[in-house]
Amino acid sequence: MPNIKSAKKRVKVIKTKTERNKAYKSELRTLIKDAMAKGAEDAAVKTAIKKLDQSVSKGILHKNTAARKKAAVIRKSRA
Repeated sequence: MPNIKSAKKRVKVIKTKTERNKAYKSELRTLIKDAMAKGAEDAAVKTAIKKLDQSVSKGILHKNTAARKKAAVIRKSRA
């Protein structure tokens, strides 16, 4: 446990950000799964791709990870 005030604040801030990112990633996984489902409609695919792009801009995912996931979503939705 930290003794310095700034270190205590960092622990608190990191915990908050971790919870937020966890919820965001969970929602993202759900959208990707729905988009990859057999017979998924274009709207679901568009939404998943948009969310992936937003997650990169927010710093939640690395750009290459998002690109890989987008390619997989597109590949699965067309099959």
